[in-house]
Amino acid sequence: SQSPSILETKNSLDLLEILGNVTYEDGNETLLEYDAAHYDAAPCHNQYCAFFQRLAPAFLAGACAAAALATGMLLVALVKWPHAWGWPQSRALVAQLAVGTGLFAAALPAVAAGIGYGWRVGTGLCKLTHLLWHWSLFAQGLLVATSSCSTVWCRWDPRSRRLAVALWVGALVLATPAALASGTAEVTDTTCLRRSVDVLSPTYLVYLPRCLGLFLLLPAALPVATLAVPRLREGWEPGVCVSWLFFGLWVPYGVGLAVDFLLHTQVLQPTC
Repeated sequence: SQSPSILETKNSLDLLEILGNVTYEDGNETLLEYDAAHYDAAPCHNQYCAFFQRLAPAFLAGACAAAALATGMLLVALVKWPHAWGWPQSRALVAQLAVGTGLFAAALPAVAAGIGYGWRVGTGLCKLTHLLWHWSLFAQGLLVATSSCSTVWCRWDPRSRRLAVALWVGALVLATPAALASGTAEVTDTTCLRRSVDVLSPTYLVYLPRCLGLFLLLPAALPVATLAVPRLREGWEPGVCVSWLFFGLWVPYGVGLAVDFLLHTQVLQPTC
């Protein structure tokens, strides 16, 4: 029979090294120092996800109710008091922006319920939710951009109607990769994820530049173009800047997408 021997694995060597460094002369003080060192080496943790999961359903439900109420009031005001709107882009633009906001808000109740109780309505509706969200966002971004660079929305004529159809169809095409890149995943409860594919997958690499272009490049280009092009600078109206608030709300989201991509590709290293 073979004599028993010590199986030297990495764990056993680490344990022997730790025991070798511990001296019993200092009593509890040495053990406390080791505990502190071990605690410092532990990975970073945060409580944001648990905090968000508790508050998100109520927040999204409140946001949905506020958006629906505000959108309804805006549409009623457009119908009841058409001459009160002195905004140079006319009611056609405002109505389309309201429709975009309504599309975005329509999916919030399902997402709020999904966060609170788990996503129980399948992958197809998860993809449809992300499609509606991004369709509304791309449409609003393109509406703001076209209203800043032309006077096409000053009247509702065949030209502006053709542009509206092209814009909404184009926004739907731009939003399609968002639906393809999303899906459901089983964690504790089934969740509807914005990205269910690898960060370097072709679908996501098509989706990401479109979002960064809308949320980062376009907001930077519009003020520069307005200042640099004499025609745009002469036709500038204070009311035009009101529509730029859309980009102010979504620029942080674009920054988050960019940072998330850099972290997953290890260009940036996560730290505490």
